[in-house]
Amino acid sequence: MPEQSRTGVKICGLTEEVGFDACVEHGADWIGFVFFERSPRFVTPELAACLARRERGQAKTVGLFVHPQDDDIAKVLDHAPLDVLQIYASDERAQQISEVFGLPVWLSYPVAGREELPPTCPVQRMLIEPRPPKDATRPGGNAQKLDWSLLAGWQPSFPWMLAGGLTVDNVGEAVRVTGAPAVDVSSGVESAQGIKDPSLIARFVRHARSN
Repeated sequence: MPEQSRTGVKICGLTEEVGFDACVEHGADWIGFVFFERSPRFVTPELAACLARRERGQAKTVGLFVHPQDDDIAKVLDHAPLDVLQIYASDERAQQISEVFGLPVWLSYPVAGREELPPTCPVQRMLIEPRPPKDATRPGGNAQKLDWSLLAGWQPSFPWMLAGGLTVDNVGEAVRVTGAPAVDVSSGVESAQGIKDPSLIARFVRHARSN
């Protein structure tokens, strides 16, 4: 995200109005909806549409999908006005989705070591996050922290975002260590699973941009 001097912030897993409004009030750049039924933050297309119709300010809406079929995405887009599609899939599938729907696509990219960092970006942005635990029931949203030292000095030529285990208390350090141009948080700003805390959202955004 070289065109942006401040750290970009995405708040993911919105399920209710208070949290959504707090994202807008405190200047989040992106607000994410999870369309994966095994997630505790899953929302229906209808609920996402109701939330997305609220005052959004400059925030963009992001829909998260896990290995979706085209019909899965189309059914959501019939209801909810998404600005970005965030995908767990192969590079090739992510490219195909971008071509089919004509929307920016972000590819979630779990890594376990520096040698696994992507050399190129097949779509509009890469989300770098830790590999999920072996017993995980979902590919992300597990509050698992990436070893930030893997990213020290990494300067890819494409837009990317840091995700995984970020909180109010560690996001400032994460940005300093990794140089991440943008960060993604979900459980780290919650008062209960799936319920966002407005005060934590405010502090997270502030701390992410404190460098």
